[in-house]
Amino acid sequence: MSFSKPNASAATQTRHRVSPSPSSGLCVTCLDGCLGLCEVGKSALRGREMIYPQPFGKVIAGAEKDYPIDFSHFNIQGSCVGAMGAEADPDKALFPAVDISTAVGAKGKEIKMRVPFFTGALGSTEIARVNWEGAAIAAAICGTILICGENVCGMDPNAEIKNERVIKSPELERRVRTFKDWYDGYGMLLVQANIEDTRLGVPEYAVNKLGVEGIEIKWGQGAKDIGGEVKLPSLERASQLKSRGYVVFPDPEDPVVQKSFEIKAFKEFERHSRVGMVNEEAFLKEVERLRRIGAKYVTLKTGAYRPADLARAVKFASEAKIDLLTVDGAGGGTGMSPWRMMNEWGIPTVYIECLLYEYLSRLEKKGAFIPSCAIAGGISLEDHIFKAIALGSPYINAVCIGRATLTAAMVGKANGEKIKKDHGEGDEYQKALRRTFMNVDRLKGKYGKDFSRIPPAAVGMYNYYDRLATGLQQLMAGARKFSLGLIERNDLMSLTKEAAELSGIPYVTDADKEEVERILA
Repeated sequence: MSFSKPNASAATQTRHRVSPSPSSGLCVTCLDGCLGLCEVGKSALRGREMIYPQPFGKVIAGAEKDYPIDFSHFNIQGSCVGAMGAEADPDKALFPAVDISTAVGAKGKEIKMRVPFFTGALGSTEIARVNWEGAAIAAAICGTILICGENVCGMDPNAEIKNERVIKSPELERRVRTFKDWYDGYGMLLVQANIEDTRLGVPEYAVNKLGVEGIEIKWGQGAKDIGGEVKLPSLERASQLKSRGYVVFPDPEDPVVQKSFEIKAFKEFERHSRVGMVNEEAFLKEVERLRRIGAKYVTLKTGAYRPADLARAVKFASEAKIDLLTVDGAGGGTGMSPWRMMNEWGIPTVYIECLLYEYLSRLEKKGAFIPSCAIAGGISLEDHIFKAIALGSPYINAVCIGRATLTAAMVGKANGEKIKKDHGEGDEYQKALRRTFMNVDRLKGKYGKDFSRIPPAAVGMYNYYDRLATGLQQLMAGARKFSLGLIERNDLMSLTKEAAELSGIPYVTDADKEEVERILA
């Protein structure tokens, strides 16, 4: 069985002329005279542009590789007996009574969350910028964590930078203000910091000037093995970003490059972030430095790197006593990752979570500090959330949902624009809004006149999170677990011997063996 589909994908807008060879992905007969339909063919025309999902900057993409083991290889155990966390009474043990709230962070200063899922980082891409308002408002009213991603200040065309340090960024100010305007005590806004952000002094600016309480150190993500990329549409923009310390290709200061851009031999420059060079001493010093500048919460986001690097993340997070460790498995989505890299590098989510569970268990046995943890990577629905929390129990406090969160916001925005186009902004618009979106009346009842400030993008994301919350409550009620902290590994069964071997979760016919013997005896 092949798990990879090379050389043609909807993500790169490429296809085959005839059936492909399974290993190379080339058409079994490559025709002299073909204008180039596949990735190899289109690369002959556009070169490095074909590395990325298309159209770049307007899409978010998720890997299409079919990994040997994923969450579908586990099923959730149900029961007809008892109720943990609730009175075992059919009139009281109802699914709306299930408590899915959670908290992350060091004891005594936990970040309380109404739901056990939070947004992936919305950073410097255009698609993240234009959808920030909806996502920020929805995250605040849902009571969850919102992550402002890397490079926002550096990419802000109106940022003021003095002595290589940011002193003003209207874009980051907008992002922080939008969340704070709707924040009601649940959740948190975290601002990511990569190498360039740290050099520009973004953490200091965010904490001391904008009142941000949490900084997330970023080692990487599950979608790619390198730093973030964006496209730059003008020579002026490319030159500005190079002057701010970013790596820009091709060199906007090269006269030959300038001439090529002038005649439209290429239309966009690439801005790249640097790859990190992690070591324990530097990491511990950076965590301590962030705390000294006033960050109340310090978290770490790491990617789908090799097992030794995951061990480093777990050990360093424990030593530094950070507030949250988010581990992102391969196969998730992004708006700015090389397509083949998304599919062919890194440890997939289920595999990396099994390793995370093993490493945390070993540290706990030694009496080490265990930070709050979250798992990410292709998670989109309530069964994923339940399984992710159960598979890593008792260490997983929440899950991070990146691509699906943005999808919901974008769909909300698109439908809002269509309604406005069809009905204007009067009473008919309001009626159409209520027919299209659930929970409009619920939100109006809670926010009154302020509902007019909630964009359809936020309503869309709110509805999606409401669906996840309800679906998770139903699954938990079926498992007779009426509080999130009661979910355990025993609530899962493996559907294949391979999944059982990887995870230690018993194969379906081996589950409950001891209890079965007691019952039948």
